[in-house]
Amino acid sequence: MTLDYFLTSLVVILLPGTGVLYTLALGLSRGWRASALAAFGCTLGILPHLAAAIAGLAAVLHASAIAFQGLKYLGCAYLLYMAWSVWRDGGSFELSGHQVDIRPVRIIVNGVLLNILNPKLSLFFLAFLPQFIPPAAERPIAAMSQLSLWFMALTFLVFLAYGACASAVRRQVAERPAVLVWLRRGFATAFAALGLKLAFSRL
Repeated sequence: MTLDYFLTSLVVILLPGTGVLYTLALGLSRGWRASALAAFGCTLGILPHLAAAIAGLAAVLHASAIAFQGLKYLGCAYLLYMAWSVWRDGGSFELSGHQVDIRPVRIIVNGVLLNILNPKLSLFFLAFLPQFIPPAAERPIAAMSQLSLWFMALTFLVFLAYGACASAVRRQVAERPAVLVWLRRGFATAFAALGLKLAFSRL
């Protein structure tokens, strides 16, 4: 992994998106362990997109307007569902002292789905990864696979850091009921905004 690839990947990963939002929300509402599970799920959700980019399937997806639009609207619908769930009763993001236990597998699955149902990730990696493969590489697929694994590792570490920061201030936030309400509404609005942005994107 070159320094250019490391720095570029770090900038991309640090940019706020659905995965960052999900991990922060779980860190604030459920603590460090839940945020770590969220980070793991979001990282797993990247894997199909990386595999699609390596196999060239992302190009097929981009060429097929129906397939791309279908996946895009599925992702939009899921984000809007998350927004509605958080706004209504908090769901996994309940910030009160009377939380219902959430199974770890549910946290992971939500993280996976949030990233799988984002078709822009496949197209991003299709354009991103090849730039760091030398033209004379003897095994370009192996090189792309290695870079993909590095990207996933960086994603997991950065998301763990986001979750740790959120869980560190969890107690202070939990002691302020008004802040809890506005945080929940803020997360719901952010999920809805990302869903609408995806729906109207023309990538």
